Amino acid sequence: MSKLDILTFPDPRLRRTATPVTEVNDGIRRMVDDMLETMYAAPGIGLAAIQVEISEREGKEEMEEGCLSVPGFYEPVTRAQRIRVRALNRDGEPFEQEADGLLAVCIQHEVDHLEGKLFVDYISSLKRQRIRKKLEKDRRQPPAAPAEARRRAI
Repeated sequence: MSKLDILTFPDPRLRRTATPVTEVNDGIRRMVDDMLETMYAAPGIGLAAIQVEISEREGKEEMEEGCLSVPGFYEPVTRAQRIRVRALNRDGEPFEQEADGLLAVCIQHEVDHLEGKLFVDYISSLKRQRIRKKLEKDRRQPPAAPAEARRRAI
């Protein structure tokens, strides 16, 4: 297994619609394992995978969301409160599951990624533009020295 790079906004690849998986083979299983390792190593709770389809949505709920692709930003987003999904497991076997609360939000968030949509698409264009500019600026800056090293340098 190996950790994968996580794309960050505004990388244009985040806007691509994913291609459905037609066959779950050893390559797909390796990718699933790599995605799990990446997710557990990151400060997040989900990564997108094309095998999921939301078949029912019910109710509405607003919850603060963040995203590994938009690091450091959190905004309220309204989504379905309860969902039912059809998906393929790691071995390509279909299953259905109901989800509510945080799990329902996570699944909807990750399915959005598969459709080239980000949680920042649910906020105002002004906020989205400010986030974009901040992330682009951060990308141009050299990494900051740890606080301990800065103290010694003074």
